[in-house]
Amino acid sequence: MGILNVTPDSFSDGGSFDNLHIALRQAATMAEAGAAIIDVGGESTRPGAESVSSQEELDRVIPIIEAIKSVTDVPVSIDTSKALVMREAVAAGAVMVNDVYALRGEGALEAAADLQVPVCLMHMQGEPRTMQQEPHYDDVVVDVARFLDERVAACVEAGLPGELIVVDPGFGFGKTHLHNVELLANLRQLHVRNRPVLVGVSRKSTLGELTQREVHERVPASVAAAVVAVMNGADIVRAHDVQASVDALKVARAVLEASE
Repeated sequence: MGILNVTPDSFSDGGSFDNLHIALRQAATMAEAGAAIIDVGGESTRPGAESVSSQEELDRVIPIIEAIKSVTDVPVSIDTSKALVMREAVAAGAVMVNDVYALRGEGALEAAADLQVPVCLMHMQGEPRTMQQEPHYDDVVVDVARFLDERVAACVEAGLPGELIVVDPGFGFGKTHLHNVELLANLRQLHVRNRPVLVGVSRKSTLGELTQREVHERVPASVAAAVVAVMNGADIVRAHDVQASVDALKVARAVLEASE
């Protein structure tokens, strides 16, 4: 899953792709590099981020979704927590919803049930503005797995088939660096109800802590984390650096297939 943030303030690439032509070129580059999904986001969820209105988010994402669909067949995911944006994005051509609030926002669960498209449910402790203020867990793996299980159950009860659901432990979303490493080491315990696991560790601050590298110097660490994630059971990897990630994961996949 290639990341395309059409925002001015995302933690890693804010302002890089908030021009339609530049964003479209980046989408095409990711598709050529082997992205299986392009994830378009119009609202930053970095620590301390402020929310934006539905209309502002729509103004950012709808033109690029429509443009992407005109140049590639790679499926588009909409990274949003707002019900209206979900509905409008799918109408514009998106075929998946990626929600950091796990459909807990007003009307989001109902929207997903109506749309009947694949949905990624992410765990986050708190909200972006406050999530990194001393996050605490009794057992981070158990607590995250319990939350994801409860959200999958809520979706199924609301009418969204289980086979349309993907889960994401939410690396960096209300977790310390130690929490993130522990989750990465125990991904197999997060396949709640046998649902696929999506992992987003690309350029995250934990990698900076481990390597002492700045955001744009974290490609090797991001690729290493992606490989570890897949070797530990991840099904989808969300990445900024698509070509490097795809190449590394081809090697990981060959090793996994040879060991079966």
